Amino acid sequence: MFFDAVRNNKRVVQIFLALITLPFAFWGVDSYVRNTGAGADLASVGDSKITMPQFDQAWRAQQDRMRQVLGASFRPELMNTPAAKLAVLNSLVDQRLLLLETAKGRLGAGDELLREVISKIPALQENGQFSMSRYQTALAAQGMSQAQFEAQLRQDLTLQQLVGALGDSGIASSTVIDKLLRIQAEERQIAEWRIAPEQFAGQVNITAPDIEKYYEQNLKRFEVTEQAKVEYLVLSLEGLLAQLKPGDGEVAAWYESHKDRYQQAEERRASHILILTGGDVDQEKARARAEEVLMEAQKSPARFAELARQYSQDPGSAEKGGDLGFFGRGMMVKPFEDTVFKLRENELSGLVQSEFGFHIIRLTGIKPGKQRLLADVRPEIEDELRRQTASRQFAEAAEAFSNMVYEQPDSLQPAAEKFKLKIQQSGWLPRNPSPDLLTGLGQLGNQKVLASVFSEESLKNKRNTEVVEIAPNTLLAARVIEYRPATTKPLATVKTDIEALLKVEKEAALARAAGESKLRELQQGATEDKLAWVSVRKVSRQDDRQLPAAALKAIFRADVHKLPAYVGADVGDGNYMLYKIMTVSHPAKVDDNRRKALQREYSTILGQEDFAAYLAGLRLRYKIDINQSALESKER
Repeated sequence: MFFDAVRNNKRVVQIFLALITLPFAFWGVDSYVRNTGAGADLASVGDSKITMPQFDQAWRAQQDRMRQVLGASFRPELMNTPAAKLAVLNSLVDQRLLLLETAKGRLGAGDELLREVISKIPALQENGQFSMSRYQTALAAQGMSQAQFEAQLRQDLTLQQLVGALGDSGIASSTVIDKLLRIQAEERQIAEWRIAPEQFAGQVNITAPDIEKYYEQNLKRFEVTEQAKVEYLVLSLEGLLAQLKPGDGEVAAWYESHKDRYQQAEERRASHILILTGGDVDQEKARARAEEVLMEAQKSPARFAELARQYSQDPGSAEKGGDLGFFGRGMMVKPFEDTVFKLRENELSGLVQSEFGFHIIRLTGIKPGKQRLLADVRPEIEDELRRQTASRQFAEAAEAFSNMVYEQPDSLQPAAEKFKLKIQQSGWLPRNPSPDLLTGLGQLGNQKVLASVFSEESLKNKRNTEVVEIAPNTLLAARVIEYRPATTKPLATVKTDIEALLKVEKEAALARAAGESKLRELQQGATEDKLAWVSVRKVSRQDDRQLPAAALKAIFRADVHKLPAYVGADVGDGNYMLYKIMTVSHPAKVDDNRRKALQREYSTILGQEDFAAYLAGLRLRYKIDINQSALESKER
């Protein structure tokens, strides 16, 4: 089947999907092919539009994913750049191209695969079996219907058909792999000679003019950026959530008016024996075979599991005696489902034909549908009510907060009192912190916040900053309470540091010059000092931990037609290294596991290149327009 490319190449699929990793909004395929949403479109792909709401959802999803990966070190402002937003938009363009192609090619994920994937999600299992109640609870927590989720999953699986097929196209030839292995496994026996900078310490004399010249030419290195201390307020949805607790009456009223959301649907457990049809299989022969198995099952119903192991052609359930576990309506293909929900417990069906073949079904269990008790769903309802109330309150408070900070610019106290917020104080904030330092500034480590803090309005006019959204549903306003202008450290305070730096640089330069001179002599046939050569050993291109990268590169770039060969390398720590290459060897036999691993790796790379070329081809076939002005307006 076409889905074998997905099942058998999941790593390849993951790699390719990383290139188009932004999840689709839960609007279904049609909404991507048609124009939806309001406001200026950010891009068009053929006749299909990418709208502002679709971009916003993709942008938030990207931020959420980065937040999960980076944890506390995630800084949204570092991503909030025109280049990052264009990258997200281009990912959406790539997605749209693939969706249009799958629609044109009439590709789709069947119900059987959909059921298989959902049933194997660990979070939806109970005692190793799929649980419909867990499924419904998970969907409710995400505010999604079963139809929405399954449409989204079906769409993703359809894309995996396309991506998986492309991933399977990368095939590395054995000849290429053998050559790569030979290159990788080649070993060169070397000895080394270190020319240390310390040898030249007595030859280096740093003068006062040297120090002054360096200082004048590198004043920027000695600048101390302007700094400010601020007091600030943070208004957030999470802060409002913490203040809310729905009352018992409110929870009960919600439960009564939304009882349908808290019903556990009936689930049934079944086992089946599948005789496949389709492809080159003769339909009538398959039917005859299925009827023979059915007769055996009817004669000995207790042997159903044994018969399933013997005859069923469903690889997912045959070894389990045909057991499919518990499932609800909508999880199976319609003919199969209709039959299961008509059977009595332990009853055996006749032949049931589906798109996959002929099924013989035995119903093995029934979990009746039931209403979940208020006590069981209270935490879900409380969370729902808290979030609804907090979202409403935050939407109302956000505008009022911004207005008050702006209209009463001389103090944050009125806003703090009105919204019950604590005024916090910072340490010294630099105007242009490094990325590492920015991370350590917490909520104030935001480029828009810092730009507002160091604006003329804040510094000279002593006014509150504008309100800045530092994260989704999180607003911050600040006020400067102390300021230090930018300065340059005087020469007297940095003189010693400059002298030490110049000394190290000059010693390293002398070591490099001496090493290069010695290398030329050796390459021209000069007699070598045998006592200088140490650390005799063999190295390969894979020994990147044994030697500095510059040294390894020089050793394996050397011409070894005539041995010994000599090379030199500045290894970046002030030392200059000379290397004598004495022998070159190749292993008699390459490890077969290594060969297979390299073939997989190289095939993946080729598949990635095929995928990139495919996308590039799609971009040429479809007319793509990017609304640059609309994208730039999102920066303001």
